Amino acid sequence: MDSKDLAQYLEATDSISKPWLLVQLRLKKLQERRATTSPEEYAQELTDIHQDLMNLGEWWQGIENEVF
Repeated sequence: MDSKDLAQYLEATDSISKPWLLVQLRLKKLQERRATTSPEEYAQELTDIHQDLMNLGEWWQGIENEVF
């Protein structure tokens, strides 16, 4: 699945409000640009995505059935 397919899936399933899926989309887009991105820029973007993922924390606790 490429980033376009993933984006269409997110739209079709009304998953835009699910931040962990948006992180997945960002990772997919970064992966697709890897060949044209410098190693330093790639590492920085990957670090940024990782930090955003870690900032999500455990927001889902108690509402697992609603969000997963």
